[in-house]
Amino acid sequence: MYGGDILRGHSRMRKVPAPEVSADRGLVVEDAGTGYCGAVVGFERTYDGDFVRLEDGARTTRLFALREAAFLIDGRRVTLVRPKPAPAAAAQTRSASGSTKVEGLRARTARASRIWVEGVHDAALVESVWGHDLRVEGVVVEHLEGLDNLGERLADFGPGPGRRVGVLVDHLVTGSKESKLTRSLGEHVLVTGHPFIDVWEAVKPAAVGIAAWPKIPRGEDWKTGICRELGWGTPREGWRRVYSSVSSFRDLEAPLIGAVEQLVDFVTE
Repeated sequence: MYGGDILRGHSRMRKVPAPEVSADRGLVVEDAGTGYCGAVVGFERTYDGDFVRLEDGARTTRLFALREAAFLIDGRRVTLVRPKPAPAAAAQTRSASGSTKVEGLRARTARASRIWVEGVHDAALVESVWGHDLRVEGVVVEHLEGLDNLGERLADFGPGPGRRVGVLVDHLVTGSKESKLTRSLGEHVLVTGHPFIDVWEAVKPAAVGIAAWPKIPRGEDWKTGICRELGWGTPREGWRRVYSSVSSFRDLEAPLIGAVEQLVDFVTE
């Protein structure tokens, strides 16, 4: 007696299913019917179905129908299928500062409180990294055009409850001129800063493609000296390099990040 279903026929007569293989660009296959061997270079869709275009070593191309078990890879029959489309890139959910990005942001009325920075370069870097957060909170950043103007600006502004001022200072270290100019300014003013001579130096060297920021002799204009040592031309050209190298908080040194975060918290309390 025979075991199983005799109507199914002998196992050698059964059709073995050919595995499906994604026809990724560059995949080398052989057409089982003609022996033509070539790399996948594209696809075409006609009234007669889908076709794959193969290119051989002589750079000639031919079209072959995408049919079941119609191709060979390493001598084994396969069924070529069109590659699946790449998944859509996930929407960016983090801002340049690392905070959660608010989609569909609408400008809100500016707060009375302000953040002041020493110069235009400081303001540009703060905007580049924290701009989204500041727009969410309605905080305006203004530059002082030099710390020597701080006392006069505070007198004109009149800090008070709901009208705070956060001040970001370069080279804020014990005993410096900057530390002396920012003492005892009242409870509605917060001064934070970083230890670097200039805000350029608060950008990580790796971000601008250098091993370290050069040491510039005391008394020499720092930006001019930096550009000379690094072969960057003028300070204006140097600034373009520095600014274009910053895309997120990861390109900045920790003291600057901490100083700005403190100010944002202070003026939005």
